[in-house]
Amino acid sequence: MPRKAKAKGKGKIKLKTHKATSKRFSLTGSGKLVRTKGGKSHLRRRRSARTKRQLDEMLPVQGRGTVKRVRRLAPYLKK
Repeated sequence: MPRKAKAKGKGKIKLKTHKATSKRFSLTGSGKLVRTKGGKSHLRRRRSARTKRQLDEMLPVQGRGTVKRVRRLAPYLKK
């Protein structure tokens, strides 16, 4: 018995998300793109408590080109 050929869908192609980008950036409720600060992984013992606290803040992404690039890399980015 011959196999039936699958009918090709006419929908859009699914885009792959760049995983590193999706882990580093997020969207706020109002739709702003925010990022975390760098330099949090090690050598934190000598930093003051105030400095370490400030590293937890999320910063809005500046620049239209950067926002455009992140949206292209992570098209399905959610809150």
